[in-house]
Amino acid sequence: MNEITLLTEADDRARRYTESIPGRRVFPDAAALQALAAFNEPLPTRGYAAQDVLRLLDDTGSPATVVSNGPRYFGFVVGAALPAAAAAERLMLAWDQCASSFDNSPVAATLERVAAGWVLEALDLPRESAVGFGTSATACTLSCLAAARRVLLARQGWDFDNDGLAGSPEVKVVVSELAHITVKKALRLLGFGMSKIIVAPVNHHAQVDPERLPPLDDMTILCLQAGEVNTGEFDRFDTLIPRAKAAGAWVHVDAAFGMWARASSHAELTQGIEAADSWTTDAHKWLNTPYDCAMAICRDSEALAAAMNSDAVYLSGARDAQKNLTLEFSRRARGIPVWAALRTLGREGVASLVDQHCALARRIAEGLQQAGFEILNRVVLNQVLVRARTDAHTVAIREAVQASGEAWFGPTIWQGRPAFRISVSSWRTTEQDADALVQLLIETAKRG
Repeated sequence: MNEITLLTEADDRARRYTESIPGRRVFPDAAALQALAAFNEPLPTRGYAAQDVLRLLDDTGSPATVVSNGPRYFGFVVGAALPAAAAAERLMLAWDQCASSFDNSPVAATLERVAAGWVLEALDLPRESAVGFGTSATACTLSCLAAARRVLLARQGWDFDNDGLAGSPEVKVVVSELAHITVKKALRLLGFGMSKIIVAPVNHHAQVDPERLPPLDDMTILCLQAGEVNTGEFDRFDTLIPRAKAAGAWVHVDAAFGMWARASSHAELTQGIEAADSWTTDAHKWLNTPYDCAMAICRDSEALAAAMNSDAVYLSGARDAQKNLTLEFSRRARGIPVWAALRTLGREGVASLVDQHCALARRIAEGLQQAGFEILNRVVLNQVLVRARTDAHTVAIREAVQASGEAWFGPTIWQGRPAFRISVSSWRTTEQDADALVQLLIETAKRG
């Protein structure tokens, strides 16, 4: 089988899978999971035909997928690939570009530069900021925090690049009591030490409490968040950031999904966020691009470019070359699906997408509350935090819904007790899907 025939078959199989999304189980059944044992084979001495490899991948792999690209997946804010973004990704794979710099791929460098500008415009962030398209919020947070530490040390006359950390002035980090695990992971990888991280207490809405904010100074990195993972709440940027800036601290905002509220009618939630020094956000969440695509955004473009620089004698690049803004040297052009999504949605489409999901979250919350469920958050965004009449009932309902294959959402612990979290982030999800989820939960609760 020649290359074109093989790619055509792959396209056909992918098309059939996409067409089947509305009717598929959201989580695979036991038979599909057991069938995965077919992949547990020794490395072949002589390879199989490419067509056989593709057939096994589809026939055995496709039934075992989680249909997070469908309308009834409410597990995490993972979005669902918009048709234009998915199509752009397919063409990008055919191009097979190493998107390190203009010399590697003029088209990738051009499109990612345009996409970066559009992102700043859509989110109304300082237009001079650098935008690095990385793999995840974890990787992009690591990049931003590395740049922050480097800048704070330089202000003290310390050359981090040459002298490292041994003997350097201490850089303190203050994080929310409810900081996301990706922020903690990035800090741990950077060597800050979990026992030395200073925790800022939160109020009953899961926001950092301004009245109990730990002392800040010009050797402090303050990490805030837009869209707490359970409640969807936003820290009070308009209060906290001016205090941090007055002390000379660097402010980083973890805004993996919440940043996109800024492009919608819910922009007031982000008031003051533009005054921070760096931000991270994902496109594969609320912008609904394919995985994996996130953004490291830094007001001081030189700071990010200097921290991430990877110029070599055999390949140098412009300051804003993506290899000089991200962790990756050899990389795919993650900004191309972002460009495609923004070009097809436009400013109005982005706002409509976010507003639709927020409205559906409120619709779900209202339906569940009327049915006797306890809604634990204010539902300011796209997150609904739910508890049934007892902890055991809460767990049983969640497990029964997951096993049904009709919908999927995951567990969480809120204030020491079990709950479950419903996240709305797929462009495919409609009012009918939201109402079906409410009805499913009501019926499941009655059986339990």
